[in-house]
Amino acid sequence: MAVVRVSSGNFLEMYDFMVFGYYAVPIGKAFFPKSSDFVSLMLSLATFGAGFLMRPLGAVILGSYIDRKGRRAGLILTLALMSLGTLSIACLPGYATLGIISPIIVVLGRLLQGFSAGVELGGVSVYLSEIATPGHKGFYVSWQSASQQCAVIAAAVLGVLVTSILTPGQVSSWGWRIPLWVGCCIIPFLLLIRRSLAETDEFMAQKHHPSLVDVLRSLAGNWRVVVLGAMLVVMTTVSFYLITAYTPTFGGSVLHLANRENLLVTLCVGLSNLIWLPTMGALSDRIGRMPLLLAATSLALITAYPALWWLSTHPTFGGLLGVELWFSFLYGSYNAAMVVFLTELMPSHVRTTGFSIAYSLATAIFGGFTPAVCTYLIHVTSNKAMPGAWLSCAAACGLTAAVICNKRDERLLHLSPSPHARTSET
Repeated sequence: MAVVRVSSGNFLEMYDFMVFGYYAVPIGKAFFPKSSDFVSLMLSLATFGAGFLMRPLGAVILGSYIDRKGRRAGLILTLALMSLGTLSIACLPGYATLGIISPIIVVLGRLLQGFSAGVELGGVSVYLSEIATPGHKGFYVSWQSASQQCAVIAAAVLGVLVTSILTPGQVSSWGWRIPLWVGCCIIPFLLLIRRSLAETDEFMAQKHHPSLVDVLRSLAGNWRVVVLGAMLVVMTTVSFYLITAYTPTFGGSVLHLANRENLLVTLCVGLSNLIWLPTMGALSDRIGRMPLLLAATSLALITAYPALWWLSTHPTFGGLLGVELWFSFLYGSYNAAMVVFLTELMPSHVRTTGFSIAYSLATAIFGGFTPAVCTYLIHVTSNKAMPGAWLSCAAACGLTAAVICNKRDERLLHLSPSPHARTSET
């Protein structure tokens, strides 16, 4: 039950992000000036990405809070902040009513969500790694990402229902708000179950909990690990947002498939991810993390562009489903090993902050802007397969980091100790 309770906030974070990605087109029309469909869509996708820019700041401030005050207290705080961002967007009148105030509030709401999300994933991953039973850390930590897939599935199911019941005009006008209102309704329940979390034994056993200055000093001493961690995350964050948040936009605006078909594909991707993540997490406990990291990035590097090129010449529901399920397998195989590997790399006294900084940097620079980057690349090149090139670049980054970690493992694990530890030794 602890796994369910700790993952509840992670569900809300990803649910909100997915809803925003799924309805990027009507959200752009509702909250931004309508000079052209492309401009309003790009503004909407840029706002989707703007939330990720706050993640590094949230990782440092909230991450140090969790490393100092405890996993439980920090996870309750992040969920509360995330809820405020959700409420601000769900209940906001559009541009036609508020004018320029409307997009400003939307951006501020996304920034607040990004600030809290900067440490949510890291806090959940660290908590799960610290309560895992011996030999099952990969399986336990994989449920952090698996909870996100439940959010993908829930958002997609609601999307299918909304598009089935309402007309396209109604969806564009107000129907897109329904999934956001549903998210608001479950906030009290999520806060209640997360309050029942117990603190981890590993955190309670620590004799010293670092201050913000201690955390920053330790991170500076271990900057190479943080950079390599960020490189590892690039592959997982780009592939995830490509196959989930961007799929409805790509299927509708680029392949010109029906909205219901695109959401069905996204639903199937969420189910596929939910299967592969714990399966591959358990496999990584048996064979190690590195084989999965190397194999998944190599396959993605080789197949991403050809798969999207083939899809662009065969824009069918079956084609989109097949390509996305292949990408889902690669994502699930890689992410299940990568997340737990990242928790193992970070020093225990700054584990939440170090993990969150690495993850948020990669997400802020690459993953969060994946829908906007893909839309822009297709627009300027007229090549519908360019998202595959973007994924290949991410795979190359992840592969490079995995190779470096594999060859220099002994050196990497000689991490700088905490400032407090050095003081005690002297």
